[in-house]
Amino acid sequence: MPRFCLLFLLVLGLVSGLPQLVLAPGLPGGMALADDDDGGGDDGGGGGGNDDDDGGGGSSGNDDDDGGSSRGSSARNDDDDDRGAARPRRVIRLPGLRRAAPAAPAPRRAAPVQAPRPPAPDFAPSEIVTLALDETDLAALLAQGFTVTEEAQITTLGLTSRRLAIPAGLTLTEARAAVRTLPSGQDADFNHYYRSEQAFDGSCKGADCPARQMIAWPAPSSRLGTCGSSVTLGMIDTDINEDHETFAGARLEVTRLNRDRADPSKAVHGTAVAALLVGDPSTRSPGLVPGARLVAVDTFHRQGGDERSDSFSLIQGLDLLAQGGAQVVNLSLAGPANTALAAMVDRMVMEQNIVVVAAVGNDGPRAEPAHPAALAPVIAVTAVDRRGTVFRRAQRGEAVDLAAPGVNVWTAASISGARWKTGTSFAVPFVTAAAAMLRESRPELTAAEIAQALVERARDLGDPGRDPVYGAGLLNIDELCDSPL
Repeated sequence: MPRFCLLFLLVLGLVSGLPQLVLAPGLPGGMALADDDDGGGDDGGGGGGNDDDDGGGGSSGNDDDDGGSSRGSSARNDDDDDRGAARPRRVIRLPGLRRAAPAAPAPRRAAPVQAPRPPAPDFAPSEIVTLALDETDLAALLAQGFTVTEEAQITTLGLTSRRLAIPAGLTLTEARAAVRTLPSGQDADFNHYYRSEQAFDGSCKGADCPARQMIAWPAPSSRLGTCGSSVTLGMIDTDINEDHETFAGARLEVTRLNRDRADPSKAVHGTAVAALLVGDPSTRSPGLVPGARLVAVDTFHRQGGDERSDSFSLIQGLDLLAQGGAQVVNLSLAGPANTALAAMVDRMVMEQNIVVVAAVGNDGPRAEPAHPAALAPVIAVTAVDRRGTVFRRAQRGEAVDLAAPGVNVWTAASISGARWKTGTSFAVPFVTAAAAMLRESRPELTAAEIAQALVERARDLGDPGRDPVYGAGLLNIDELCDSPL
């Protein structure tokens, strides 16, 4: 054989033994990286190999995660197997070349932290309220720099209630002390705020929800001739939707205050409370005493997201109820102690013989007693569920008189229909209605005697005897009225 042929065969043998080299994209032709995969059949390439996520069909071989069979060999493969009979690939590591480390993930932007909402204020910042200030003492205050912002005639008591703006240079506490030093200014106080005692809303399947059942309150069939029909009820609350179907045929009269100086209240809470009292028995939200006359005063307004009344407006509202002939008053609201308001309530009960029923409040068991419920002449009502367990947010204390249904109480929604409500607000109408029944059947009883009669007939709950959670116990309506319900 010629010498050049032998040389050719020798070179050919050396070349055939070199590893397979693949050029790295973007690198000069002299630089090469061993590819991680061969050119076989992954994802549609020719041979029997396959990868994690293909979805192709073919013969029976397949891998861990694909949706069908592989395209090539009939042998079963997984991620880590080699490709059939192919030779193991040798990898050449070139000096100075490394795989790029994965990029660090971009830091997430922290969600903005919202500042906590400041607590709702307890009183107007620069106002004093008086109930019985006479002209002589008023003149003395005007000389000191006080000004009259608003005044209202309390007709039933022959008094004038006033909102006074305090003079510059005095704190609110100093201004109150200055007014209280005067002979007719001893009931002066801040213009405290009061809020309806609603906890939350939900849904229910009908008027057979458990609130009435737990105290065996019968469902009246009509407005006429029912127990309590001869009594005039009063309530102070938010606005009422008088066009709601549950008030069709009701003897309902609504007066609205503060429309000229603030955003009006919404007709949500007031509609629900009024419906509990005088709702039409034929609707989804029947009332407890649907035949009664109801005089309602909306003393509430909105300040931003805060819906509230104040002591000056409440005094006006109570006077309007007394003028309207209210015999039992429903106050599903709560707030701080206020001497002017306390004096008004005391006179209504003791001098005008009006029963006043109020909510103990929803600020929790450790909160201070809420007013006006904490006042001695007022019947203070807490809320319980159908098992007789106290509402977890109900306030407690020695002032609590009675418990009534206030968890999942079925009543009117603001526009139409009905839903359930929870809160001490919705326990109050049960006691108000019971007081109306007793007032009708025992007209000789005073307001204080009616309150005592309801307390004495209560069904004990909690610790034996009267306690700060349930008061005397659950409202008991047995034998309260001889008329049909």
